[in-house]
Amino acid sequence: MQARLLLEDGTLFTGKSFGAEGGSVGEVVFNTGITGYQEVISDPSYCGQIVTMTFPLVGNYGINRDDFESIRPFIHGFVVRRHEDVPSNWRAQYTIDQLLKEYGILGISDIDTRMLTRILRQHGTMKGMITTGNERVEELKERLGTTALLRDQVARTSTKNVFSSPGEKERIVLIDYGAKSGILRELTKRGCDVVVVPQDATAEDIRRLSPDGIQLSNGPGDPKDVPHAVNTIRELLGEFPLFGICLGHQLFALACGADTDKLKFGHRGGNHPVKELESGRCFITSQNHGYTVKEESVFGTELEVTHINNNDKTIEGLKHKKFPAFTVQYHPEAAPGPYDNSYLFDRFLEMIRDNKIANPERPRQAQLSETLRGELLYAQK
Repeated sequence: MQARLLLEDGTLFTGKSFGAEGGSVGEVVFNTGITGYQEVISDPSYCGQIVTMTFPLVGNYGINRDDFESIRPFIHGFVVRRHEDVPSNWRAQYTIDQLLKEYGILGISDIDTRMLTRILRQHGTMKGMITTGNERVEELKERLGTTALLRDQVARTSTKNVFSSPGEKERIVLIDYGAKSGILRELTKRGCDVVVVPQDATAEDIRRLSPDGIQLSNGPGDPKDVPHAVNTIRELLGEFPLFGICLGHQLFALACGADTDKLKFGHRGGNHPVKELESGRCFITSQNHGYTVKEESVFGTELEVTHINNNDKTIEGLKHKKFPAFTVQYHPEAAPGPYDNSYLFDRFLEMIRDNKIANPERPRQAQLSETLRGELLYAQK
Protein backbone atom coordinates (compact mmCIF):
# COMPACT_ATOMS: atom_id res chain seq x y z
CA MET A 1 0.00 0.00 0.00
CA GLN A 2 1.15 3.54 -0.77
CA ALA A 3 1.95 5.97 2.02
CA ARG A 4 2.85 9.67 1.88
CA LEU A 5 4.80 11.96 4.18
CA LEU A 6 3.97 15.66 3.88
CA LEU A 7 6.08 18.33 5.61
CA GLU A 8 4.71 21.72 6.62
CA ASP A 9 6.97 23.41 4.04
CA GLY A 10 5.08 21.52 1.30
CA THR A 11 7.70 18.82 0.62
CA LEU A 12 5.97 15.53 -0.25
CA PHE A 13 7.51 12.05 -0.07
CA THR A 14 5.74 9.02 -1.52
CA GLY A 15 6.67 5.54 -0.36
CA LYS A 16 5.29 2.25 0.93
CA SER A 17 3.15 1.76 4.00
CA PHE A 18 3.91 -0.60 6.86
CA GLY A 19 2.42 -0.73 10.32
CA ALA A 20 -1.01 0.81 10.83
CA GLU A 21 -3.19 2.58 8.26
CA GLY A 22 -4.78 6.02 8.48
CA GLY A 23 -3.21 9.40 9.16
CA SER A 24 -0.98 10.86 11.87
CA VAL A 25 0.55 14.29 12.56
CA GLY A 26 3.72 14.93 14.56
CA GLU A 27 7.03 16.75 14.75
CA VAL A 28 9.40 15.15 12.23
CA VAL A 29 12.85 14.43 13.74
CA PHE A 30 15.79 12.20 12.83
CA ASN A 31 17.88 9.70 14.78
CA THR A 32 21.41 8.79 13.64
CA GLY A 33 21.66 5.45 15.47
CA ILE A 34 22.79 2.41 13.49
CA THR A 35 21.10 -0.03 15.87
CA GLY A 36 18.62 0.30 18.73
CA TYR A 37 15.46 0.98 16.75
CA GLN A 38 13.31 -0.93 19.26
CA GLU A 39 14.55 1.27 22.10
CA VAL A 40 13.99 4.36 19.96
CA ILE A 41 10.41 3.37 19.11
CA SER A 42 9.64 2.70 22.78
CA ASP A 43 11.43 5.76 24.25
CA PRO A 44 8.71 8.00 25.80
CA SER A 45 10.80 11.07 24.93
CA TYR A 46 9.62 10.65 21.32
CA CYS A 47 5.96 11.09 22.28
CA GLY A 48 4.17 13.04 19.54
CA GLN A 49 7.07 12.82 17.07
CA ILE A 50 7.51 11.16 13.68
CA VAL A 51 10.95 9.54 13.90
CA THR A 52 13.22 9.17 10.88
CA MET A 53 16.07 6.65 11.07
CA THR A 54 19.09 7.77 9.04
CA PHE A 55 20.54 4.24 8.87
CA PRO A 56 19.10 2.75 5.65
CA LEU A 57 18.13 -0.75 6.86
CA VAL A 58 15.81 -1.09 9.83
CA GLY A 59 14.09 -4.20 11.20
CA ASN A 60 16.74 -6.79 10.32
CA TYR A 61 16.99 -8.19 13.88
CA GLY A 62 13.29 -7.92 14.70
CA ILE A 63 11.57 -7.07 17.98
CA ASN A 64 11.92 -8.92 21.29
CA ARG A 65 10.27 -8.70 24.70
CA ASP A 66 13.37 -7.50 26.60
CA ASP A 67 14.52 -4.31 24.87
CA PHE A 68 11.49 -2.05 25.41
CA GLU A 69 12.12 1.24 27.22
CA SER A 70 8.45 1.72 28.18
CA ILE A 71 5.25 -0.29 28.42
CA ARG A 72 4.12 0.96 25.00
CA PRO A 73 5.41 3.23 22.21
CA PHE A 74 4.26 6.87 22.05
CA ILE A 75 5.71 7.89 18.67
CA HIS A 76 3.33 9.23 16.00
CA GLY A 77 5.10 7.69 13.03
CA PHE A 78 8.21 5.84 11.86
CA VAL A 79 10.17 6.66 8.70
CA VAL A 80 12.83 4.36 7.17
CA ARG A 81 14.63 3.87 3.87
CA ARG A 82 14.17 0.11 3.85
CA HIS A 83 11.98 -1.94 6.13
CA GLU A 84 12.94 -5.58 6.63
CA ASP A 85 9.89 -7.76 7.29
CA VAL A 86 11.82 -11.06 7.65
CA PRO A 87 14.18 -10.51 10.62
CA SER A 88 17.08 -12.86 11.28
CA ASN A 89 18.10 -13.02 14.93
CA TRP A 90 17.71 -15.67 17.63
CA ARG A 91 16.10 -13.11 19.97
CA ALA A 92 13.51 -11.92 17.44
CA GLN A 93 9.90 -12.70 18.38
CA TYR A 94 8.06 -10.55 15.84
CA THR A 95 8.59 -7.71 13.35
CA ILE A 96 8.47 -3.91 13.42
CA ASP A 97 5.43 -4.10 11.15
CA GLN A 98 3.59 -6.19 13.76
CA LEU A 99 4.67 -3.88 16.59
CA LEU A 100 3.44 -0.74 14.81
CA LYS A 101 0.15 -2.41 13.85
CA GLU A 102 -0.42 -3.45 17.47
CA TYR A 103 -0.21 0.15 18.70
CA GLY A 104 -1.79 1.91 15.72
CA ILE A 105 1.44 3.60 14.57
CA LEU A 106 2.00 4.44 10.90
CA GLY A 107 5.24 3.60 9.13
CA ILE A 108 6.55 4.68 5.74
CA SER A 109 9.48 3.12 3.85
CA ASP A 110 11.15 3.39 0.46
CA ILE A 111 11.67 7.15 0.62
CA ASP A 112 14.91 9.13 0.44
CA THR A 113 15.70 9.51 4.16
CA ARG A 114 18.98 11.26 3.32
CA MET A 115 17.06 14.01 1.54
CA LEU A 116 14.59 14.24 4.42
CA THR A 117 17.42 14.50 6.98
CA ARG A 118 19.17 17.21 4.99
CA ILE A 119 15.92 19.22 4.89
CA LEU A 120 15.54 18.91 8.68
CA ARG A 121 19.18 19.84 9.29
CA GLN A 122 18.93 22.88 7.03
CA HIS A 123 15.50 24.17 8.02
CA GLY A 124 15.02 22.60 11.45
CA THR A 125 12.50 20.05 12.67
CA MET A 126 9.01 20.70 11.41
CA LYS A 127 5.47 19.46 11.59
CA GLY A 128 4.59 16.62 9.26
CA MET A 129 1.90 14.07 8.41
CA ILE A 130 1.98 10.43 7.37
CA THR A 131 -1.12 9.16 5.56
CA THR A 132 -2.18 6.04 3.70
CA GLY A 133 -5.33 7.71 2.36
CA ASN A 134 -6.07 9.05 -1.12
CA GLU A 135 -6.81 12.66 -0.17
CA ARG A 136 -5.66 15.41 -2.48
CA VAL A 137 -2.43 17.17 -1.44
CA GLU A 138 -4.36 20.42 -0.88
CA GLU A 139 -6.61 18.63 1.63
CA LEU A 140 -3.58 17.19 3.42
CA LYS A 141 -1.95 20.60 3.63
CA GLU A 142 -5.10 22.10 5.12
CA ARG A 143 -5.41 19.32 7.71
CA LEU A 144 -1.72 19.56 8.58
CA GLY A 145 -1.97 23.33 9.03
CA THR A 146 -4.96 23.12 11.37
CA THR A 147 -3.61 20.27 13.53
CA ALA A 148 -1.61 21.44 16.55
CA LEU A 149 1.37 19.56 17.94
CA LEU A 150 1.02 18.05 21.40
CA ARG A 151 1.85 20.10 24.49
CA ASP A 152 0.89 17.54 27.17
CA GLN A 153 3.38 14.78 26.37
CA VAL A 154 4.70 14.51 29.94
CA ALA A 155 1.21 13.85 31.32
CA ARG A 156 0.59 11.29 28.55
CA THR A 157 3.75 9.28 29.23
CA SER A 158 4.13 9.50 33.03
CA THR A 159 2.85 6.80 35.34
CA LYS A 160 -0.52 7.58 36.92
CA ASN A 161 0.20 5.66 40.12
CA VAL A 162 2.99 5.36 42.66
CA PHE A 163 4.82 2.02 42.51
CA SER A 164 8.02 0.63 43.96
CA SER A 165 10.96 -1.59 43.06
CA PRO A 166 12.21 -2.68 46.50
CA GLY A 167 15.88 -2.77 47.40
CA GLU A 168 18.07 -2.89 50.49
CA LYS A 169 20.10 0.28 49.96
CA GLU A 170 19.31 3.97 49.45
CA ARG A 171 15.70 4.94 48.83
CA ILE A 172 15.45 6.87 45.57
CA VAL A 173 12.27 8.63 44.51
CA LEU A 174 12.17 8.61 40.72
CA ILE A 175 9.92 11.37 39.39
CA ASP A 176 8.54 10.00 36.13
CA TYR A 177 8.31 12.69 33.45
CA GLY A 178 8.31 9.95 30.79
CA ALA A 179 11.10 7.81 32.20
CA LYS A 180 12.93 5.15 30.22
CA SER A 181 13.10 1.72 31.82
CA GLY A 182 16.89 1.96 31.73
CA ILE A 183 16.94 4.49 34.58
CA LEU A 184 15.00 2.17 36.87
CA ARG A 185 17.18 -0.71 35.71
CA GLU A 186 20.42 1.11 36.63
CA LEU A 187 19.13 2.09 40.08
CA THR A 188 17.79 -1.36 40.98
CA LYS A 189 21.01 -2.96 39.72
CA ARG A 190 22.76 -0.98 42.46
CA GLY A 191 20.39 -2.28 45.14
CA CYS A 192 18.41 0.95 45.50
CA ASP A 193 14.93 0.97 46.99
CA VAL A 194 13.19 2.85 44.17
CA VAL A 195 9.78 4.49 44.45
CA VAL A 196 8.40 5.84 41.17
CA VAL A 197 5.96 8.75 41.43
CA PRO A 198 3.86 10.58 38.79
CA GLN A 199 5.02 13.80 37.17
CA ASP A 200 2.50 15.85 39.16
CA ALA A 201 3.58 14.56 42.59
CA THR A 202 3.95 17.47 45.00
CA ALA A 203 6.95 18.17 47.20
CA GLU A 204 4.91 17.07 50.21
CA ASP A 205 3.98 13.79 48.49
CA ILE A 206 7.68 13.10 47.98
CA ARG A 207 8.68 14.11 51.53
CA ARG A 208 6.24 11.54 52.93
CA LEU A 209 8.24 8.81 51.18
CA SER A 210 11.40 9.75 53.16
CA PRO A 211 13.81 9.54 50.23
CA ASP A 212 17.58 9.54 50.48
CA GLY A 213 17.79 11.08 47.02
CA ILE A 214 15.60 12.16 44.11
CA GLN A 215 16.03 11.14 40.47
CA LEU A 216 14.58 13.52 37.87
CA SER A 217 13.83 11.46 34.77
CA ASN A 218 13.98 12.13 31.06
CA GLY A 219 10.79 12.92 29.17
CA PRO A 220 9.26 14.47 26.06
CA GLY A 221 8.48 18.00 24.94
CA ASP A 222 9.20 21.53 26.08
CA PRO A 223 10.25 21.82 29.75
CA LYS A 224 8.26 25.06 29.99
CA ASP A 225 5.06 23.06 29.40
CA VAL A 226 5.37 21.52 32.91
CA PRO A 227 5.73 24.51 35.27
CA HIS A 228 4.40 22.50 38.22
CA ALA A 229 7.46 20.23 37.93
CA VAL A 230 9.76 23.27 38.07
CA ASN A 231 8.04 24.46 41.26
CA THR A 232 8.33 21.02 42.88
CA ILE A 233 12.05 20.78 42.11
CA ARG A 234 12.59 24.30 43.47
CA GLU A 235 10.91 23.28 46.75
CA LEU A 236 12.99 20.11 47.12
CA LEU A 237 16.35 21.61 46.12
CA GLY A 238 18.71 21.63 49.09
CA GLU A 239 16.46 19.31 51.08
CA PHE A 240 17.45 16.12 49.21
CA PRO A 241 20.29 15.23 46.82
CA LEU A 242 19.12 15.46 43.20
CA PHE A 243 20.23 13.86 39.93
CA GLY A 244 18.53 14.93 36.69
CA ILE A 245 18.63 13.36 33.23
CA CYS A 246 17.62 15.04 29.94
CA LEU A 247 14.23 16.72 30.60
CA GLY A 248 15.05 16.47 34.31
CA HIS A 249 18.24 18.45 33.56
CA GLN A 250 16.25 21.19 31.81
CA LEU A 251 13.60 21.37 34.56
CA PHE A 252 16.35 21.62 37.18
CA ALA A 253 17.93 24.51 35.27
CA LEU A 254 14.59 26.35 35.13
CA ALA A 255 14.08 25.75 38.86
CA CYS A 256 17.46 27.37 39.54
CA GLY A 257 16.71 30.49 37.49
CA ALA A 258 18.28 29.54 34.15
CA ASP A 259 16.42 29.42 30.83
CA THR A 260 15.91 26.90 28.01
CA ASP A 261 15.55 27.20 24.26
CA LYS A 262 14.64 24.95 21.33
CA LEU A 263 17.47 23.56 19.21
CA LYS A 264 17.27 23.73 15.43
CA PHE A 265 17.14 19.95 14.94
CA GLY A 266 18.13 18.52 18.32
CA HIS A 267 20.51 15.73 19.33
CA ARG A 268 19.21 12.21 18.68
CA GLY A 269 21.58 9.27 18.38
CA GLY A 270 24.19 7.20 20.18
CA ASN A 271 27.48 8.85 19.20
CA HIS A 272 27.41 12.43 20.53
CA PRO A 273 30.78 13.56 21.99
CA VAL A 274 30.56 15.33 25.36
CA LYS A 275 33.48 16.95 27.19
CA GLU A 276 33.71 16.85 30.98
CA LEU A 277 35.24 20.23 31.83
CA GLU A 278 36.89 19.23 35.11
CA SER A 279 38.86 16.29 33.71
CA GLY A 280 39.02 17.29 30.04
CA ARG A 281 37.86 13.80 29.08
CA CYS A 282 35.54 13.22 26.13
CA PHE A 283 32.68 10.74 26.50
CA ILE A 284 30.56 9.30 23.69
CA THR A 285 26.94 9.60 24.76
CA SER A 286 23.42 8.58 23.88
CA GLN A 287 21.10 11.57 23.39
CA ASN A 288 17.50 12.36 22.56
CA HIS A 289 16.36 15.94 23.08
CA GLY A 290 15.16 18.99 21.19
CA TYR A 291 15.76 21.65 23.87
CA THR A 292 18.85 22.97 25.62
CA VAL A 293 19.80 25.18 28.58
CA LYS A 294 20.85 28.62 27.33
CA GLU A 295 24.46 29.26 28.25
CA GLU A 296 24.06 32.97 28.98
CA SER A 297 21.15 32.28 31.34
CA VAL A 298 23.39 30.26 33.71
CA PHE A 299 25.43 33.33 34.64
CA GLY A 300 24.04 34.94 37.77
CA THR A 301 22.59 31.66 39.07
CA GLU A 302 24.12 29.21 41.56
CA LEU A 303 24.72 26.72 38.75
CA GLU A 304 28.06 25.64 37.28
CA VAL A 305 28.48 24.12 33.83
CA THR A 306 30.19 20.71 34.08
CA HIS A 307 29.87 19.30 30.54
CA ILE A 308 29.59 20.69 27.01
CA ASN A 309 28.78 19.15 23.64
CA ASN A 310 31.93 18.88 21.54
CA ASN A 311 29.97 19.40 18.31
CA ASP A 312 27.98 22.57 18.98
CA LYS A 313 29.25 23.59 22.47
CA THR A 314 25.77 23.48 24.03
CA ILE A 315 25.48 22.72 27.76
CA GLU A 316 25.46 18.99 28.59
CA GLY A 317 25.84 19.05 32.37
CA LEU A 318 25.24 21.24 35.42
CA LYS A 319 25.84 21.12 39.15
CA HIS A 320 24.67 23.34 41.98
CA LYS A 321 27.40 25.32 43.73
CA LYS A 322 25.75 25.11 47.14
CA PHE A 323 23.51 22.04 47.29
CA PRO A 324 24.12 18.34 46.42
CA ALA A 325 22.59 18.31 42.95
CA PHE A 326 23.84 17.65 39.43
CA THR A 327 22.30 16.92 36.04
CA VAL A 328 23.25 15.81 32.53
CA GLN A 329 21.55 16.43 29.21
CA TYR A 330 22.50 13.03 27.81
CA HIS A 331 21.42 9.50 28.78
CA PRO A 332 23.83 7.65 31.10
CA GLU A 333 21.46 4.66 31.06
CA ALA A 334 21.98 4.52 27.24
CA ALA A 335 19.57 1.97 25.68
CA PRO A 336 20.41 2.41 22.90
CA GLY A 337 23.98 3.66 22.82
CA PRO A 338 27.22 3.33 24.79
CA TYR A 339 27.10 2.50 28.51
CA ASP A 340 30.29 4.46 29.23
CA ASN A 341 28.41 6.99 31.34
CA SER A 342 26.57 4.67 33.73
CA TYR A 343 29.17 5.66 36.36
CA LEU A 344 27.03 8.75 36.96
CA PHE A 345 24.56 6.62 38.91
CA ASP A 346 27.44 5.58 41.19
CA ARG A 347 28.39 9.24 41.55
CA PHE A 348 24.79 10.01 42.55
CA LEU A 349 24.86 7.37 45.29
CA GLU A 350 28.24 8.60 46.53
CA MET A 351 26.80 12.11 46.73
CA ILE A 352 23.90 10.79 48.82
CA ARG A 353 26.26 9.02 51.22
CA ASP A 354 28.54 12.04 51.53
CA ASN A 355 25.52 14.22 52.23
CA LYS A 356 24.42 11.88 55.02
CA ILE A 357 27.85 12.08 56.63
CA ALA A 358 27.89 15.87 56.38
CA ASN A 359 24.31 16.20 57.63
CA PRO A 360 23.59 13.35 60.06
CA GLU A 361 19.98 12.91 61.11
CA ARG A 362 19.22 13.57 64.74
CA PRO A 363 18.11 10.41 66.57
CA ARG A 364 14.36 9.98 66.83
CA GLN A 365 14.61 9.82 70.62
CA ALA A 366 16.31 13.24 70.74
CA GLN A 367 13.57 14.72 68.55
CA LEU A 368 10.86 13.35 70.82
CA SER A 369 12.66 14.61 73.93
CA GLU A 370 12.91 18.10 72.45
CA THR A 371 9.22 18.07 71.56
CA LEU A 372 8.30 16.94 75.08
CA ARG A 373 10.54 19.62 76.63
CA GLY A 374 8.82 22.27 74.52
CA GLU A 375 5.39 21.07 75.62
CA LEU A 376 6.42 21.17 79.30
CA LEU A 377 7.76 24.74 78.98
CA TYR A 378 4.55 25.79 77.28
CA ALA A 379 2.48 24.21 80.05
CA GLN A 380 4.52 26.03 82.73
CA LYS A 381 3.75 29.35 81.07
